[in-house]
Amino acid sequence: MQKITNEELGRPTPEAFAAQEKLPVTVVLDNVRSANNVGAFFRTGDAFGIERIVLCGITATPPSREIHKSALGAELTVAWEYAPSTVEAVARLRTEGYAVLAVEQVRGAVPLDRLDGADFGGSDRFALIFGNEVDGVRQEVVDLCRGAVEIPQVGTKHSLNVAVSGGVVLWEFFRRLAGSR
Repeated sequence: MQKITNEELGRPTPEAFAAQEKLPVTVVLDNVRSANNVGAFFRTGDAFGIERIVLCGITATPPSREIHKSALGAELTVAWEYAPSTVEAVARLRTEGYAVLAVEQVRGAVPLDRLDGADFGGSDRFALIFGNEVDGVRQEVVDLCRGAVEIPQVGTKHSLNVAVSGGVVLWEFFRRLAGSR
């Protein structure tokens, strides 16, 4: 085996990426404290070609040295917006026709490996809400969601870092939705 060079990977230019069809997924970060986690979401969002990221409340926004450290420039390729209130952002996304889903351990959450489009009214556009590193998605935001997805786990910690959760969940949505485009 030989490693593939960056040139051989054939990645699109930022301009070509901007013009590409995007995965019909918007990520909403509800008061995420760590700018490094925010940067990781930008980098993961770029990898899977998501529509945008909505940064809410205390969540850091570009330009930011800390975001750039983990985003490696993806904060320049992934569309983003800031909303002071996650509640208002979620309400707007609902009116835009998104199936709004909390990524959270709540009663009635669907395990990610058992996710079925019928669980969420057959929508083809998704807004995935990821929460604060300590408190998760706030209950008032969960209350506005159509449903919730949970990552099955068998360890003793019962949680993953929010950026790691983002990678797991976005991969699953990419795997399921990219083939249907």
